[in-house]
This record gives sequence, structure tokens and C-alpha cells, in this order.
Amino acid sequence: MKKIFGYIIYGLTGSILLFACQATKNTKKEEKVIKPNIVWIVTEDLSPLLSFYGDHTAKTPHLDDLAKESMIYDNAYTTVGVCAPSRSSIITGMYPTSIGTIHMRTGKDVFGWGKRVYLDSTEVNIRDLSGKKIRQYSAVIPGNVKCFTEYLRKNGYYCTNNPKTDYQFAAPLTAWDENSWHAHWKHRPGDKPFFAVFNIGDTHESRLWRNENLPLTVSPDSVPVPPFLPDNAVTRESVARMYSNVELMDKKVGILIKELKDAGLYDSTIIFFYSDHGGPLPREKREIYDTGLKVPFLVKDINSRHKGRTDRMISFVDLAPTVLSLTHTPIPDYMEGKAFLGDTQAPPRQFIYGSSDRFDEYSDRIRSARNKRYLYVRNDYPQLPKYKDIHYRKKIPMMPEFLRLHREGKLNPVQESWFQTKTVEELYDCQKDPYQLHDISNQPGCKAILEEMRQALKQHFDGKKDYGKIPESELISLMWPGYKQPVTQPVRIEKKNGKYYLSCPDKDASIAYLITEQPVKKTDFDARWQVYYKPLKLKKGQFLTAIAQRIGYKESKLTSKKEQ
Repeated sequence: MKKIFGYIIYGLTGSILLFACQATKNTKKEEKVIKPNIVWIVTEDLSPLLSFYGDHTAKTPHLDDLAKESMIYDNAYTTVGVCAPSRSSIITGMYPTSIGTIHMRTGKDVFGWGKRVYLDSTEVNIRDLSGKKIRQYSAVIPGNVKCFTEYLRKNGYYCTNNPKTDYQFAAPLTAWDENSWHAHWKHRPGDKPFFAVFNIGDTHESRLWRNENLPLTVSPDSVPVPPFLPDNAVTRESVARMYSNVELMDKKVGILIKELKDAGLYDSTIIFFYSDHGGPLPREKREIYDTGLKVPFLVKDINSRHKGRTDRMISFVDLAPTVLSLTHTPIPDYMEGKAFLGDTQAPPRQFIYGSSDRFDEYSDRIRSARNKRYLYVRNDYPQLPKYKDIHYRKKIPMMPEFLRLHREGKLNPVQESWFQTKTVEELYDCQKDPYQLHDISNQPGCKAILEEMRQALKQHFDGKKDYGKIPESELISLMWPGYKQPVTQPVRIEKKNGKYYLSCPDKDASIAYLITEQPVKKTDFDARWQVYYKPLKLKKGQFLTAIAQRIGYKESKLTSKKEQ
């Protein structure tokens, strides 16, 4: 198997490429290990509707230039066609079905450190599939699962996020060095290697109406209208707004690229560009078809060494182990994702798996398996329509007209099919039917491929827990006994042989600490908390303050000691 990236450079003979900010010091006999800088540029709600995928509707000169120096992935997919469950898989390397982050959205942990305190009676006007009411909550995921950036920080990386988290749980203090609107790799101390995430919101679904007063830079007359939408003036206006928003996003990509070039770091930085899930239009976002799960995805290597295209299938669960692989950081055994770059590449995937559960106020349960040609969908509630009557989506300017045409019976059969009930199984030939509009599951010649895809989905869940099978109200009661958020126990600080050792009775909790000249009296979320992983030494008069948190729990009270 061809290895696309590798970043260990052996110091045997000859000249060796060194990046001063990345190479660890070594003797002649030792191996020189480069720790590459990595930047993620993440846009929102965008299908592969860019020039390097053949759609030249939006003018994106900055992305075009980046694509010329990158490896373009033609088969990249998220796990769920909506923000929060998708991002939970990115940050953990786990499927949302495996860690209980399947429902959109559980609480208010969306930006920065999130809303860290939940009222004990915060009910919402939403019922689960069993008909019971739910409340806001932070998902309590399996205790051994961490944000992968915690491992990067222990490996010497400066990790920043600007600013969206939206993981279904509050980002623990151990996840990021900086996590705010101002977070930036520029703030790293010295020449420390960095992993920096920048989120661009211009293409988000909400910008289809929030940007209504901005001028359109793409003409409604020039836009392609997908066959599942009615082709009329109102639809074209929304589609033109989507492409105009893409052009706004591209300008911000250009700013981020320029910052790296101005700092002399562009060539020595690996850049990922991708969208968090599929497009913002009706029958795109929240769908389990390619319109919801398939995303644009490219990677620029160090010195742009690897360019071109690949049809290798990748899933968002693969992002965490891939970054760990690129940075020579051990990959935890629990991760379900597989590295597709770096030192420890896994064999290429044969299948991509998707899930669809509650989206805002509308609950359902759907699972899918996809290979390079076929998509298989299993509907656990076939009596429910494909269309989800979600209030938020109805803010899209074209939606009232779309719904009016449906009520009056004026849609064609393809457009109307979105409003019909489902069958237990669906099968699509994605080469012949790129929008997955024509179900072939009942065609006699498709029995073998139907069985193959059915078995692939079954095998994916064999031996795994699918938290979507638990009614959400019951799931919340398991995560939050008595419907109250559990609280992490305080850190214990012990001094032995001149060093400080930190521990927490909650064995699954992570510990963050500060060493300061003045006492820390309350939790400061803007401070540069460090990840504890080895004993600490203090100077006389310094204060050591520690805090612990298990993901989904409320953080512990502070524990402090002063060096006498």
C-alpha cells in the first residue's frame, strides 16, 4: 500500500531537512523526529460544490490555489449529517452511536468552553421516540474516551480552537491551550509545534437567511438547481445565496493562508480543509444520503509534497487517529477511527457508516453503510416520513414555497418523494444515481449487493453498543442519575521527594493545573491550564492549583497548594 505521508526523517547520512520549530534535538546516533505544525480550516454545511470537484459556480481563488498543492479526497464522509454529532466523532475518533452523542443538540456547549452549568430542571419541548420529554444535558461518554487534543498536548503541542466546539459536551480544560474567538497558533510559547483549528461559519445553513441583506455575488440565473428541489425564482435565490456564502468563506481561507505564509510557516505546516457535513439546502443537511454526509476534503502536505486526487474512503472518525499518526503520538486502542496518513496508516476502508437520530425537535433512527458505489439505508421507523418538519430549517427563504407546492400537489414525483414515508431498507447505485433518488433495493438483479451491504452494516454493530437504541429520556437518566449532572471529585495533591503528584478519585477524569505567583480563587477558563501527566516541581512561594473533569460531568472544585 502506498504510504501518502511520513514524517520521520532518519539522521544517517547526508543533509537532513530541519524545521527549527519542530525538530527535537538529538545526537548523531539518534533519530530526528519532526513534529509538523497542523492547521485545520473547517467550514460548515457544505457539500463538494467547489471547483476542484467540478462545480465552478462559486469563485474560490484561495481554495483553488490550495487545492493545486494538496491531495484531494473524492470519498470523504462525516458520520452524521449535522454539526454536533459530527463534531463529537471528530474530537474523539469514535462513532456517535458508540458514545451516546447521536442526538442534535444535547445542550448549549457550542462555542468556546460552552455553558458549563446546567439547571436541574431545564426541560425542552421535545419528546423522544418513546414519547417522553427530555431535558438539556451534556453527554457523558465512556470514561476512557478523551478529546484527542489532550494526547497532542502531552506530546508537546500547543493546541488552539477558534471558536466552535459543539461536541455534545463542554470541552474540558485539558482539551485546548486556547479555546476562544481569539485563539491562534501565534500565541504559542517560543517555537512550540502547534495544532490549530479555525472554524468559518459563512456557509452555515443560518446564513441563507441571516445574509439576506448582503449583495449576491453569484447570479440566481447561473446556479445549478439539484433535481430534488423545485426550480423556481425563490429556490434559485437560496441556491445563489449559498454559493455567494461560499465566496465569503473563501476570502477567510485566504486570510488564514496568508498568515502562515507571512510567518514563513506555510511550507512546514500540514493544512486540512473540510466541511463539518453536507450542504445547507433542503434534503442536504441532516440527511443520511451523500447530500448530508459527503464533504469536500483536502490535505496540503509539508512542502506540498503530495498532490493530486485519491478515491480512498475516509470517515470523520479517522481524523483524530490520523493527526496522532502525523504527530508521532500513540493512538489509543479504543479509537474506532483508522489513520489514513502518517506513521501508522491503516488499510483503506471498504465501508463508511452513518447514523441519523434526533435532529432538534424531530426524532427518528436510521443507519447506513456505503462503499465506493452503493449506499444501503436501514430505517428503524419506516412509518415516519423522510422529511423532518424542523422549525429551524423552515427559516430558509425557499422553504415556505417548497412546502406550499407540496401541499398543493405541484411537485414532481422526485421532489414529492421527500415527503413520503420510508421503506425498511433502501439501496442506491451512487454512480448512476448521485443524489440517491431511485431506490433499487427491490430490483431482482440487486439481491446480492443488498445482502452484502446489509451484512456490512450488521457487522459494524456486532459487539458494539448502539446508544441510539435507548430512548433518549432513559439515556439521559443513565448519564445524569436523578436528571442531575454528576460532578467530578476534587484533585488530590501529594508531595513526595520534592515533587507534586496529582490524582483524582474519579479514575476516568483528566486533570488540569496552573502554577502561579498568586492564589487562584475561582476557576478561570481563560487561563492557560496545562494537562497533568507527570510530577511537578514548584519554586518557593508558587501556588499549584488543580481541577479535574470527566467528560460530561461538571468540573471539580479547585484544589491548591503553596510551595513553602
